[in-house]
Amino acid sequence: MAKLFGTDGIRGQAGQFPLDAATVKTLGSSLTRHLRERLDNRAPVIVIGRDTRESGGWLEQAFIAGAAGAECKSAGVITTPGVAFLARTLPADAGVVISASHNPYIDNGVKIFSPSGKKLEDATERLIEADLLKAGDQLPANGATPAPMEIEDDEAKQLRARYLNFLAHEVAPDLSLKELTLVIDCANGAASTLAPALFTQLGAQVIAINNQPDGRNINFNCGSMHIEGLQRRVLEERAELRVSFGGDADRARFVDAQGRFVDGDATLWILANYLNARGVLKDGLVVATVMSNVGLEIALRSRGLQLLRADVGDKYVLEELLRAGATLGGEQSGHLIFPELSLAGDGMVTTLYLLRAMSERGNKVDELTAGFNRYPQVLVNVRVRERRPFSEIKSVQKATREIEDKLGAQGRLLLRYSGTESLARVMIEGENQGEIEAYASRIAEAIRSSIGSP
Repeated sequence: MAKLFGTDGIRGQAGQFPLDAATVKTLGSSLTRHLRERLDNRAPVIVIGRDTRESGGWLEQAFIAGAAGAECKSAGVITTPGVAFLARTLPADAGVVISASHNPYIDNGVKIFSPSGKKLEDATERLIEADLLKAGDQLPANGATPAPMEIEDDEAKQLRARYLNFLAHEVAPDLSLKELTLVIDCANGAASTLAPALFTQLGAQVIAINNQPDGRNINFNCGSMHIEGLQRRVLEERAELRVSFGGDADRARFVDAQGRFVDGDATLWILANYLNARGVLKDGLVVATVMSNVGLEIALRSRGLQLLRADVGDKYVLEELLRAGATLGGEQSGHLIFPELSLAGDGMVTTLYLLRAMSERGNKVDELTAGFNRYPQVLVNVRVRERRPFSEIKSVQKATREIEDKLGAQGRLLLRYSGTESLARVMIEGENQGEIEAYASRIAEAIRSSIGSP
């Protein structure tokens, strides 16, 4: 059966299957039916929100029309973690987000959360996929893209206020940001109103940029995926910190007062030290992914802390956090999770934790990153004709063993296949750029000579 749900819900071009109005209406109907079956036929409560894409309004309306047997509560434009929070605390039986995160405006997506705030379980996703694919041949052809529809009422404002109140009074109690200047890049997305309001309420002098969404400018040369071109704003405004959110604000990346980029690995380092000093970093564990820099692992080891690695994707980070009982995890992309607070990554929560670490330790971000040294990295892609396990290719195994011995504890080698292309990926990190480039070339040639594609 075709797979529509990825690690971050359903995603595609708005107006095209499966992100056309008819399919999303069917999705609303399917989710409602499967929820009712688990609730002894009680009408489920579904909270729904969206980002600022021009397609968000009509897709939300399509979903609500399909979910006629449910009580739908719309929060309007709100962040993805905001919907996860509301699903958990209203309580609701599901939370639905219409968003494509950091993708361009032409795309959109649907993410579904359980009441715990976790992404919808795989079994229910498969049931919904079956319904969508079964109905696919009977759905009307995509016509002209429907006009945007605004969904806004007092209930939506109250739901957003409830989320902001949680951030200000439960995540950041007694945190004062007076005399602190923050430049906040809202990516013309879901945080455009919420983030400036939150940090202003906490006393910061807020300089908000890219906070005028027009339906098409979300993530366009701004936000967490476009740090480089905006680093100068920190120096121009003499700000202590610059924060960049993604389109749905489930992640945050930073620039320090010197204009230097602070990614998710560096943020994990800062917060691991902060939580450990407070005695709340359970068992000294931090969860990251296979793509996090080996420098983070080495730095944590120097403090007696341990890095656990999960597959790429916040879904897998969360699974490892819960399995290990850890209190901090995240990705290099800036998507961090604090499971004792929320099971969804939240860029504003991450920012509040970082600001509290700065406040309580009396340090600037560049001082807090001391001790973390990012190691050189090289990535080589090899086009392949088949995906044989690397363990079955003798020449690759021989080269891998010899190189891992040379790297020792001061480097790392990762072999994996692309999830979307016929590519083998060779990633090596180590102390010397020239050496790791030579190592990567050797393994790539071994792969190419065995299973390479012409």
